[in-house]
Amino acid sequence: MTKAAPDLSAAQSRIQAIYSPELLETASQTLSELLTNHARTLQLETTNVLNWAHPADNFKAALQQLNQAPMNDAGERDITQTVDAFRQLAQTMLDKGHNLQNPRYIGHQVPASLPLAGLFEAIVSVTNQVMAVYEMGPWATAVELALIESLGREIGYAPGTFAGLVTHGGSLANLTGLLAARNLKCPDLWSQGPQAKLDAVPVILVSSDAHYSVTRSAGILGIGADNIIKVPLDERRKMNPAALQQLIFSCQAENKTIIAVVACACATPIGAFDPLNDIADLCEQHDLWLHVDAAHGGPTCFSERHKHLTAGLHRADSVVFDAHKMMFMPALCAFLFYKNKAHQFSAFQQQAAYLFDPSAPEIAEYDIGLRTIECTKRANCYALWGIWSLFGKSLFSDLVDITFTTARTFYNLLQQASDFEPVHEPECNIVVFRYQAEWLNALSREQQNLFHFKLRRQLIESGEFYIVHSVINEQAAFRITVMNPLTTEVHLNQLLNTIRHRASELQKTFDAPPLVDHCEQT
Repeated sequence: MTKAAPDLSAAQSRIQAIYSPELLETASQTLSELLTNHARTLQLETTNVLNWAHPADNFKAALQQLNQAPMNDAGERDITQTVDAFRQLAQTMLDKGHNLQNPRYIGHQVPASLPLAGLFEAIVSVTNQVMAVYEMGPWATAVELALIESLGREIGYAPGTFAGLVTHGGSLANLTGLLAARNLKCPDLWSQGPQAKLDAVPVILVSSDAHYSVTRSAGILGIGADNIIKVPLDERRKMNPAALQQLIFSCQAENKTIIAVVACACATPIGAFDPLNDIADLCEQHDLWLHVDAAHGGPTCFSERHKHLTAGLHRADSVVFDAHKMMFMPALCAFLFYKNKAHQFSAFQQQAAYLFDPSAPEIAEYDIGLRTIECTKRANCYALWGIWSLFGKSLFSDLVDITFTTARTFYNLLQQASDFEPVHEPECNIVVFRYQAEWLNALSREQQNLFHFKLRRQLIESGEFYIVHSVINEQAAFRITVMNPLTTEVHLNQLLNTIRHRASELQKTFDAPPLVDHCEQT
């Protein structure tokens, strides 16, 4: 006896209600209203940068909301009821989120993304644009390739000679670029893995201030984190070419295979740009792959005022270049470029018959999945393509110039203040500095470090400012990155005075003489 098919009419009705264009229209209008009101609050003094709550409390609140969800009547509510519930959820997300568009956010290298860029991103999310093969994302593929062509020319690559791809973040881009370098130097590792017979131990020569994702990549690639060789820095924390040359000679003498040399433009600790032309000279002389992590500093090439910092970037065999940093795009949109177009397929060496169509081999050039670790790859470029098309590439020059100049303004304020000390002269929008009141200097280094950590924690949990910490030469410090072009000298002065006031309170917990009030200095 044949079992009767279940009656799914009620389920179908609920699903149709959720896909309703009218529901989308009403919810979109509601979201537009909420986002606009939220944006208007971000300039207010009373608005917190970080809406701090203890992790356990936030987890409990998020879980409670899930537990309160309706069981099966979501599609049976009318549009008004659904949108009312949507409004509450969206408002909660805004109220509990991190306000990067607040000009007192000067923390990590994550930008106050351009608001209109988020609207282009909404198109990607609502329509679920993905791309691994061209036929799944024809326009997304076209947009990505157009941006690769345009950005590659800004870097200085010759048209028609280079290639690139977009991936989910600089860490993945670093991994992919170094995988290509590894496969070219040690081709048997891809197919044979640990059983491959290598003529020499593989190593990577890396700037001592390179991002930790490079060391992670070495572990993932089977090279080994212990085979990362750090190149000493000069007094400005830039890679020292003379030291690099000596390490190259040492590796050759010790029968080590150099997979790649990794330079930075710029490095995270203080924003130092390595001397790329000098490094490229050595790499070309010794036939070495040069990989440049320009995730943060790459867009400097747009600025006539600052592009000298990336001189030589076009000589790198592979370059990482994040649009979700200094191009002020929403995360994530990371570019990887290859100087030699032939290297674009070097990282991955396999076929998937169910994806790639042998009846149209000419389309393979447009199947991005052949070049990336992702199979279902989100269309990451709509926002950048839309903003560039709306405002032109000069906008990216303006963003670099404004934020770099604001960082220089902050450096000047630090120099004028007797109770603060800049750790370095900034080259970009990153500034590391210390609070240097006389009473604090009288304490041990351990106590000074503890003070900086505690004060920063108080500062961010208060919502007044968001900055991060750093440790340079075993001394704790504060670190800002001007990632909001609306941050001004007024906000920077306010930051210094806020640190002073909080220091005066925190001083009471340390064994030190009374703090002199310096608030009128800046």
